[in-house]
Amino acid sequence: MSIKFHCEHCGKKIDAPDTAGGKRGKCPSCHNIVYVPQMDTEDELTLAPIDETETERQKRLLAETSLLTQNILQEKEVPEGAAPSTGGGDSGGSEVSDTIVRYLRQMADGDLDAAQATAESIAAHRKQAKEILEQMAGSDPLVPELPDVPAQVLSGLIRNLRTRIA
Repeated sequence: MSIKFHCEHCGKKIDAPDTAGGKRGKCPSCHNIVYVPQMDTEDELTLAPIDETETERQKRLLAETSLLTQNILQEKEVPEGAAPSTGGGDSGGSEVSDTIVRYLRQMADGDLDAAQATAESIAAHRKQAKEILEQMAGSDPLVPELPDVPAQVLSGLIRNLRTRIA
């Protein structure tokens, strides 16, 4: 009996001898090194059912991320934000500010599930969050804690969050 599997690089079907199981070899089609799975004749593998709702949710989130990214990247210039607020700096503001920075990092990294949960916690402090977002939009750089994220992307994410909590 032989081991049948697909190349992880080109997708071609490979038929390997039993003795190759658990070893590496070259794909006869694309010549990339592939791992030949080791098959026990006693154990039959059955496929787990696909959760269609999870697949649809992932597709929806990916499409939303792509649309947001495209909208942000098509902007010609960074919009001017409101003037920085002169409100007091209580300790709760620091916590909300840290939460906003965490949200922006999660969005920039594409961690949408975590960003959604973080946005919900920010929404509980709407008034304070709006003031902090106005300060961030008016500062240069926008968010010093995120120097690796382009200014246009940060601007779009800040604007998106302001709209979301409004």
